[in-house]
Formats: sequence, C-alpha cells, structure tokens
Amino acid sequence: MAEAEGKFDSVLFAMAEQHSGGVPEMLATFAGFLNRKTDFFVGGEEGEWEKLVLQIFRQEAAKAQEVARKKREQREAEERRRQEVLRKKREEEEQSKSATITELTEEEAEQLQKELDAKNWTQTLQELELRVPFDVKFTLKAKDVVVNIQRKHLKVGLKGHPAIIDGELCSEIKIEDSLWHLEKNAVVVTVEKINQMNWWDRLVTTDPPINTRKINPESSKLSDLDGSTRSMVEKMMYDQRQKEMGLPTSDEQKKQDMLKKFMEQHPEMDFSKCKFT
Repeated sequence: MAEAEGKFDSVLFAMAEQHSGGVPEMLATFAGFLNRKTDFFVGGEEGEWEKLVLQIFRQEAAKAQEVARKKREQREAEERRRQEVLRKKREEEEQSKSATITELTEEEAEQLQKELDAKNWTQTLQELELRVPFDVKFTLKAKDVVVNIQRKHLKVGLKGHPAIIDGELCSEIKIEDSLWHLEKNAVVVTVEKINQMNWWDRLVTTDPPINTRKINPESSKLSDLDGSTRSMVEKMMYDQRQKEMGLPTSDEQKKQDMLKKFMEQHPEMDFSKCKFT
C-alpha cells in the first residue's frame, strides 16, 4: 500500500470536488460502490470487513498522529530556543545600561550618516546576511552598538546616534534563529527566513526593489547544498523560468500528465464537464 500512496490523488481530488457533503459523503460513495460492485461486505466471515476497515483507518490515523507529534515537538523546541535568545538579550541589555557611550567627533558623526549607502546584504532561499560597516577610529564593542532584531523589523546603529537601519523588513524572519556579531568594525546580522520559497526584492520596505528574476545562484554554491535543498532550489529556478514563459510548472505538468494518463486508460468516461485545477 505504501507504493500506491499518492498515486490516485488527482483522481480522488476530482471526485471530492463532486461531493458537496465532504468526507462523510465521499466515504458513503466508496461504501456504496463496494456494496454494489463487490462482495466486500458478504464475501468473508462475519465482521471481517469491519476489522479490515478499522485496521486500515487505524494505520492512517497513526501516521497522522506521528506527523502531528513531530510538528508539536518542533514547535516546542523552537519556543525553547526563542526563550533562550530572549534571556540572553535581556542579559545583554542589562549589561549595556551601565556601559558608557563612546563620543564621536563631528566629522565621524557626519560620516556615520552616510553608512546607509555602504551597507550590503546577500541572501539564499533560506537565510540572509547583512553587513553594516562603521567608519570610526576606535575598535567597536558590543556595548557601542544597538542591534534589535524583530520578526518583521530590524534596527542597527551606533549607540547615542541615529540608527543606520531602522525599518520594516521585506518579509518575516525567525527570531530564534537570527544572530549578530562584530567583525572588523562592522555589524554582521544573519537571519533565517520564514518563507524559504521566495527571494527578497529588498532588505527593508523603504529600500528600492531589486529584480529577483536576475538572481541565479552560482553552480559552486548549489553544489555546497545538501541533496534535498539543492533539488528544491533547482526546482524553484526551473518553475520560475516556466512561469516567465507562460508554461506550466513542474508540479502542474506532473498533474496534467497524471490526468492525461488516467483519461487514456478510461476512454469510456466523459471528462468534458469536469473542472480540473
């Protein structure tokens, strides 16, 4: 049965669309078919059909419960990580309250306002890295900067001065998997995207957009990815090109091929009034 899993999804979806009563009505249709066209209910020993039905449904229920359990454990683990990040953040804030602010000269302050143009960021489908350099004549320490990472907002700047970045992010990020560090008088922020199926066309909403259609990961970078991630990226790149040409994506083409094969195998059925999505 495992080999046939998902094999008839397109056919069953088409049937489901014709059952306004939902699952109960569809199950009744299956039961009626078995009653009219087979000896399922009377061909074996008494109660044998009921045992078989319960066995199959219990197996599927166990699969569903296992998936739900794993999702629940993942959510709990993410919440624990988030709480740990918040705890560390509170500790850093307490430490920074007593820290002194380094004074800048007027020339340094003027230069600081130009840093917005100097910032640069790179991205993959999974994460984004931002580098904000500061042209100051002293070695930056954590107590000298302000970095506030929220689910949809980012703030980066030098303490006591206007923020270099302070705006709404292009899309939501995972706070618990985001971090920052200092590197050669620059703040480097690494965040993980929540939606890992799209490229960002800007860092914050006030930035001018970039053309995401021109984004093409280098083959050397793709080769560094694990098999499943690389397949996903290559599939998305293929689907994006197909959409630009007005052609079906890989999933749409697969569905069309399955329906075409089913229709060829059942020439006696009339599909002219069926609506396929």
